[in-house]
Amino acid sequence: MGSSAKTGTDASDDLLYGKLVLCSGTANPALANQIGAYLGVDLHPSDIRQFPNSNTFMKLDRSVRGCDVFWIQPTCAPANDNLMELLIAIDMLRRDSAGRITAVVPYYGYGRSDKKDQPRVPITARLVADMITTAGADRVLMMDLHVGQIQGFFTIPVDDITAQHMLADWVRGQGITNGVVLSPDLGRAKDARNFAEEIDMPLALIEKRRSRDGGSTEALNLIGEVDGCDVVIIDEEIDTAGTMVRAANFAKARGARRVYALATHAIFSPPATERLREAPFERIVVTNTVPIPAEKQLPNIEVLDVGPLLGEVIRRIHTGLSVGEMFNE
Repeated sequence: MGSSAKTGTDASDDLLYGKLVLCSGTANPALANQIGAYLGVDLHPSDIRQFPNSNTFMKLDRSVRGCDVFWIQPTCAPANDNLMELLIAIDMLRRDSAGRITAVVPYYGYGRSDKKDQPRVPITARLVADMITTAGADRVLMMDLHVGQIQGFFTIPVDDITAQHMLADWVRGQGITNGVVLSPDLGRAKDARNFAEEIDMPLALIEKRRSRDGGSTEALNLIGEVDGCDVVIIDEEIDTAGTMVRAANFAKARGARRVYALATHAIFSPPATERLREAPFERIVVTNTVPIPAEKQLPNIEVLDVGPLLGEVIRRIHTGLSVGEMFNE
């Protein structure tokens, strides 16, 4: 990533779509504040609350007419409430005549429902994309989508930013000399290969099969060597932690020395916390794309801050600079 950002309120920054405005929903206000701190921009005040009938009420305290607005709202649990809040916010901004509306969705809920993999099921990831677009978003900024082709579900520009480089920097800082990157399943093999190349480690793969109902998996074979090695298991999210924990136990059974879990999104749906507490992980490294409640914190969890990364991307989108160049500097 490049050097420190300019402040988002510079006059020269206001040439394309008006003044930069940051807003936040209720899903992850702490991350929104970290983004604002990086940019030197206070969050725009708004009133968000639920009526007794569970309907969401929302109102901007000041107009954003003509402004370049970035609304920060991951659609994590409760996914339906947070998604609906995002849609209402976009509609509100559009009706207030915002100059441009960018939905900053660090975690894209329903991303796993990206294909019709069995009869009579929806493609909900596409439906959510249509809803965000129809609500009035002009652009979407996300992090580590479940599959890259979700970008193609949108008819508006999409930036899919990765935390892989931050995670790679963390691994390099551990001084591991006999490490192996392990993909927990063949579906993540390409991402794991890219990660292994970045940190100059060999790659190992676990072949697994998922039950027809998608509720369980079975590890069948290990492709590669982990005996006597420090194993880095990489995935884009930890949900119920079943896949990650099974991969760790599988590696340990085949002679792995220490095992690390790395993921961008710490979803931690039940029973993830219990599984992770009992798993043989040296460290569990995630980011703060979604909030981690106190009851889900564990002593060996380390949370990396993506606020500066997202802040720099927002600055570049606002000023018309290349986002891709961030990772080539």
